[in-house]
Amino acid sequence: MLASVVTRASVGIDAPKVVVEVHASNGLPGFSVVGLPEASVRESKDRVRSALLSCGFQLPPKRITVNLAPADLPKSGGRYDLAIALGILVATEQLRVSLDDYEFLGELSLNGEIREVPGVLPSVIRAQEAASCLVIPAGNLKEASLAIKPAEVFDEPAAEAGKVLVANHLLQLCRFLMDQDTLIEAKTQLFDQPFYDVDLSDVRGQAQAKRVLELSASGGHSLLMVGPPGSGKSMLAQRLVTLLPELNREQAMELATIHSVAGKRIDLENGIRRQIVSPHHTASSAALVGGGSVPKPGAISLAHHGVLFLDELPEFSRNVLEALREPLETRRVEISRVSQQASYPANFLLVAAMNPTPSGYFPDDPHGRCKDSPDQIARYQRKVSGPLLDRIDLHLEIPPVDFDSLQTNVSSTHEETSEQIRERVTRLHDMQRRRQGCLNSELTSVQIKEHIEIDQQGSQLLKNAIEKMGISARSYHRILRIARTLADMEGNDDVKVPHLAEAIGYRSFDRNGIN
Repeated sequence: MLASVVTRASVGIDAPKVVVEVHASNGLPGFSVVGLPEASVRESKDRVRSALLSCGFQLPPKRITVNLAPADLPKSGGRYDLAIALGILVATEQLRVSLDDYEFLGELSLNGEIREVPGVLPSVIRAQEAASCLVIPAGNLKEASLAIKPAEVFDEPAAEAGKVLVANHLLQLCRFLMDQDTLIEAKTQLFDQPFYDVDLSDVRGQAQAKRVLELSASGGHSLLMVGPPGSGKSMLAQRLVTLLPELNREQAMELATIHSVAGKRIDLENGIRRQIVSPHHTASSAALVGGGSVPKPGAISLAHHGVLFLDELPEFSRNVLEALREPLETRRVEISRVSQQASYPANFLLVAAMNPTPSGYFPDDPHGRCKDSPDQIARYQRKVSGPLLDRIDLHLEIPPVDFDSLQTNVSSTHEETSEQIRERVTRLHDMQRRRQGCLNSELTSVQIKEHIEIDQQGSQLLKNAIEKMGISARSYHRILRIARTLADMEGNDDVKVPHLAEAIGYRSFDRNGIN
């Protein structure tokens, strides 16, 4: 007898449908799985056999063939166990039910318990689009509830259409399918307002750095901070994410889906908030960009709609830094392997920090702590010069914090909080999207001509800067984008000379190097 059960694969942030076809026939007893299964899927026959026997079912002496269609799609993981087990029960007529309106996900333990699997959110989204009832492990309940749509969105829904049900055990699921038991239905999870345990008001002094952080957040501009140890570079970077607007539901779902596919737990108690991802400088290209035999998202995708913070930038491998160049422009990453290709979004805000010299101090340090030779400094700085530096919008020197700022009583200061700045940033994001459909950092050359008009004095200023600093065409456009954001921050419709002058000042490393 032939039985068909629908499940979902995991390919990037998508979940294509997979039909599990089970055929039980006479002949030499055997159990084979075909359809491009990887090792973890081929091993499912042992898990399924033990689970069925532990639940009191039989595995008849028949030749059982399991086909996972489409055959050209690689299959991996234990997510197909539950569908295979149900297919065998229907094919051997031990379970006389119709599974046409259902989809199933779950890994089976040897005693029949249904274990959670990674990447459930894309499957929930696609099952809802297909108006199918999806059965998932109980361990995935909270995660799946993020994507639940209300029942009224389905036209003439069937009894179970669009529902997401959770099951703990194979026997419980079988009783439900025979109308002898009930399953818990996942309900829509509302997003709580995110809470951050750090605030920009914690930072003493560094008024210029705080202004640049607001500029970076307002226009989505990447940032490189250069300063000695203890000047507050990491502290500032960690608080940049608190200045960004709250995620809307679509953005929150994108971020949650990436974390689901990566097997990361989603902290619902603190809301779905923008993330700051800080990979160690020993991270490989695969850890940063994504990879593996089954392509998984890397740090840049986990930082989608958030901040990617690269501390000690020159200590990263050159190959790792070069891998950032394309995602910075396209805001996506394509991971290709021999048998599979995956695409992940990577719309992150890059923030990097480094010391000015190998010793950590500026060459003109008043205390004479920099003992590096010019050759040593040049070699150190060359690790981040060139194409990557050209793609970073804002270059900022962070001086040491002065004594008076450190001694200031927190209660006597009038430091702005992250929430106050976030309100301004949110208004600017809304204004930019209404005006041009994107943030200023994403303006194309055509949009720059449309939304940025420069008078004769401003054009002369830019010409002088290009001739003296050797600015590239890419840096020229970045200066215009930064100037547009500066004008927006001041409420000006036109980009004026002071905005251009300040924007050029944030490209100082193009001219002087990092010193």
